[in-house]
Amino acid sequence: MEKDLQKSFIDQVSYFDKDKIFENMQNFQEVMLMYNCAVKEVRTKFEVLNDDLSVAHNRNPIEMIKTRIKKPQSIFNKLMRKNLDISMQSLKENINDVAGVRVICSFVDDIYEVAKMFISQDDITLIEVKDYIKNPKENGYRSFHIIVSVPVFFANRKEDIKVEVQFRTIAMDFWASLEHEMKYKKDIENADEIIKELKNCADIIASTDLKMQEINKKINSTQN
Repeated sequence: MEKDLQKSFIDQVSYFDKDKIFENMQNFQEVMLMYNCAVKEVRTKFEVLNDDLSVAHNRNPIEMIKTRIKKPQSIFNKLMRKNLDISMQSLKENINDVAGVRVICSFVDDIYEVAKMFISQDDITLIEVKDYIKNPKENGYRSFHIIVSVPVFFANRKEDIKVEVQFRTIAMDFWASLEHEMKYKKDIENADEIIKELKNCADIIASTDLKMQEINKKINSTQN
């Protein structure tokens, strides 16, 4: 009953009102600044890693880095769905993906190599790992997820901020974008058939990623 009331409340509150709730909460802008700075810190770490590996191995294992900060209404909805307090303290303690970084790699092996190098840095604290590459979701979703804490230094203090990092190949990322679009569109004709097609594509992509990796290894071993 309580959850039904919460859902009803979410449905009734407009996005503008949700934004207003957070604007009126003490230190909201400061907290969002902290998450933005944490994303910049993590992005820079991956850019440095990519540059270093480029010099060492004459190639860039990271194809692209994407970042995002959850919108106030998304944060509000997630706190409500989890039956959590609508407060800054609750946000920082319970929501791990306010700050997000997506690292797109060339090959599956690159994902694990880059993730290992990143996690091994002495100012990174690993909080959680979810390997959806070795253990894909039922719908075919594949990605390597980690939650980390990164220190951010401000004028008069240091804050440890949580950041979610997702590692994917180019094909995994393309598939996930299409699946995400499918998930949030309403009244799609032949939805069940499309879901099956997406699952089939996910399996093909996984097989192709591994095959491309094998070919890359053969090319490099020939060169050596």
